[in-house]
Amino acid sequence: MQLSGRNKLFGEVTEIKRGDVVCEVVIQAGTNQIAGVITTTSVEDMNLQIGDQVTALIKATEVSFIK
Repeated sequence: MQLSGRNKLFGEVTEIKRGDVVCEVVIQAGTNQIAGVITTTSVEDMNLQIGDQVTALIKATEVSFIK
């Protein structure tokens, strides 16, 4: 499988906030915490659990930097 997203962060699932349609999934990637929203169906299909090792693939049209 080839993906066009280049920003990959490896981490561990630390929290899953379930909703009827979507879930907020939080991962710890090193010292960074990353949160994303995916469908509840995807969480169930992937059998995502707290402690799972996952890759967050981030594809954005805009990135901001702070110094």
